[in-house]
Amino acid sequence: MSATLTTPPVSTQPPAEHRPTYLNITKTIGSWLLTLDHKRICLLYLLSIALFFSIGGFAAMLVRLELLTPAGDFLTADGYNKAFTLHGIMMVFFFLIPSIPATMGNFLVPIMVGAKDVAFPRLNLMSWYVFMFGSVLAITSVLLGGVDTGWTFYTPYSSTYSNSAVTFAALGAFVAGFSSILTGLNFMVTIHKMRAPGLTWFRLPLFMWAIYSTSVIQILGTPVVAITLVMVALERTLQFGFFDPKLGGDPILFQHLFWFYSHPAVYIMILPALGVISEVISAMSRRKVYGYTFVAMSSVAIAIISFIVWGHHMFTSGQSVYAGMVFSFLTFLVAIPSAIKVFNWLGTMYQGSISFATPMIYALGFLGLFAVGGLTGLFLAAMGTDLHMHDTYFVVAHFHYIMVGGAVMGFYAGLHYWWPKITGRAYPEFLGQVAGTLMFFGFNFTFFPQFLVGYLGMPRRYHAYPAEMQVFNILSSVGASILAIAYILPAIYLAWSFFYGKRVGDNPWEAKGLEWEIPSPPPTENFLKPVVVTEEPYTYTKEAH
Repeated sequence: MSATLTTPPVSTQPPAEHRPTYLNITKTIGSWLLTLDHKRICLLYLLSIALFFSIGGFAAMLVRLELLTPAGDFLTADGYNKAFTLHGIMMVFFFLIPSIPATMGNFLVPIMVGAKDVAFPRLNLMSWYVFMFGSVLAITSVLLGGVDTGWTFYTPYSSTYSNSAVTFAALGAFVAGFSSILTGLNFMVTIHKMRAPGLTWFRLPLFMWAIYSTSVIQILGTPVVAITLVMVALERTLQFGFFDPKLGGDPILFQHLFWFYSHPAVYIMILPALGVISEVISAMSRRKVYGYTFVAMSSVAIAIISFIVWGHHMFTSGQSVYAGMVFSFLTFLVAIPSAIKVFNWLGTMYQGSISFATPMIYALGFLGLFAVGGLTGLFLAAMGTDLHMHDTYFVVAHFHYIMVGGAVMGFYAGLHYWWPKITGRAYPEFLGQVAGTLMFFGFNFTFFPQFLVGYLGMPRRYHAYPAEMQVFNILSSVGASILAIAYILPAIYLAWSFFYGKRVGDNPWEAKGLEWEIPSPPPTENFLKPVVVTEEPYTYTKEAH
């Protein structure tokens, strides 16, 4: 996509180090904490989720250390329950859900549509403060002794019987949900109302289609889980009979309410990553996205279908066989739009001039891991095999192949792709390629053995297990160590590059899109003069696909 801009050509602009940008106009802490600039709010979110990712990663390390030996001799059963619960809560509610929308979404949505900021800048800043308040409540639960229910808060254990600090953790997730709703609302209004002249719906970047579809899920789904968690807190504190059979409640009702949101939440985590991969593959292949309309509509289809498949989490809960058959069919159906994306990405790369730069390394790793995660999901969508593998490590492996192998690889692909635009500086390319490769192999080393041990029947959330399964758990723990290095390495070299990296041009990838038409890093108001879009998206060649 190109645009007609009335800004001065790059050659007449002052040197990069002297340009006024959102990074160097005001540097006081107070100016950042009260900023209304969407780009600064992106960086506030980025620092926040990096902290919560570290906390969740530390809890995962405790889990893997415990599972090195079958006897359960590092953590007590209660300590192990609290470790994997902390890992789940931090990673799901405070890293994966906000990871791409709140960071890259915040930075790019206004720029990609040709606007100076999001529709509601004050609401945008408020969403970050709401998010941080929710995180304080969740961390308070750790200081009060921890939570032992798992991140799903299954009732009636969470609402009645657990002696842990469930209320604070549930309220933390409840409050963080409002941040998700506010962010989704802001993005939807911005994309609807603030697009530049000439930027029709089918000229939007595919990342915008993914963010828009994600916003629909955030707005429609998050209130359901928010009210559900409030019901847990009310039953726990005031003995309201929602879920505990002793109080006249129904524990299965909680599962319906929780998974009605939490399966669409999987797509809050993965849909933005799918949008990132479309941008990276197109730029790194120098090709127009194959089947643009199909890829765009597949994001919408995923968002719609995600609301009607929650019952596949409940095949063993006692729901009717007929309901199970319907949910099974719908779950197979949701795989189709995901398969369309993968097919079209491969079509985009076919005969392309592919660059194996760092973002592409992560994108290719994403393709491999996402494909394995999607295909193994079909085993869990079928009632016959799900009955055997439900609540085993097969489910853990499948979930992580989608959420970590997919969402996190997509997050790193986007972060490396747009880092020169965010900061105006380059990172060490060799280290980026090493980290991306390590992440791919470390991930497979960690989680592929869990498919095997899960198929053999090892239940998840057990801190002790039969000795014959130890070899698989040792492999997973060794792989987790490699994966930890792969996560820490980008944090080091990106932080270094923020201050000392070589300055880059405004479009180091020679990519298409409005974000590459403005200086790096962008000026405070993004576009100094009005912008008019004049081309179709991804016009890398004159070929018609």
